[in-house]
Amino acid sequence: MVTPNPFAAMFGRSPFQPLLAHIVKANDCADQLLPFFEATMVGDWAAAEGHRETVTRLEHEADELKTELRLNLPNTMFLPVSRTDLLDLISVQDKIANKVRDITGIMLGRRMQVPEALAQPMRDYIQTSVACVAQARQALEELKDLLESGFGRNVAEVLQKMIRELHVLENQADGQQVAIRRILFELESQLPPVDVIFLYQIIDWIGEVSDRAERVGSRLQILTAR
Repeated sequence: MVTPNPFAAMFGRSPFQPLLAHIVKANDCADQLLPFFEATMVGDWAAAEGHRETVTRLEHEADELKTELRLNLPNTMFLPVSRTDLLDLISVQDKIANKVRDITGIMLGRRMQVPEALAQPMRDYIQTSVACVAQARQALEELKDLLESGFGRNVAEVLQKMIRELHVLENQADGQQVAIRRILFELESQLPPVDVIFLYQIIDWIGEVSDRAERVGSRLQILTAR
């Protein structure tokens, strides 16, 4: 008796279903960032480790989905978009989960605690970056539904609106990053130099989460433009 491949069956229903399954994992990863940060702020390293373990599990599951997509996506099939574009898109999505894994790994490994003066700005910054990922996921969900429903002429208009909203969020994250770096610059003389270096790194990596989410939106624009 042949056991059916559930991942291959996804393609029978929709070429976007595997991509959506993957970005859901990336989104779930990003959702761990704020509770992880809150745990570090109060020095609850057991809770922080729990969130880190969840991130690691989700990132591994996202990697498995990425590998399965690459193995099961045929060279020739009737798709509304090209095979190459689908592979490019999942590579961009995968970088979101990878970066969340990096952030939580460094912060937990070094038991990093953000200075109190940075606490609320960092909360707001993380929330915006996570919102970028959620918006990218929503854009992919909307595109999948529209294409499968046959409303082709409406795809570009609806998608453009969602991408504009994603762009606004990413710009907001950029502005928050600048403000946080300015505050940290004022605090540098009060902190150990090594801590300052890693704080700047974490600030940059949180920005990369929102940046990579925006790139998902850009790839979706390319998908529908061809």
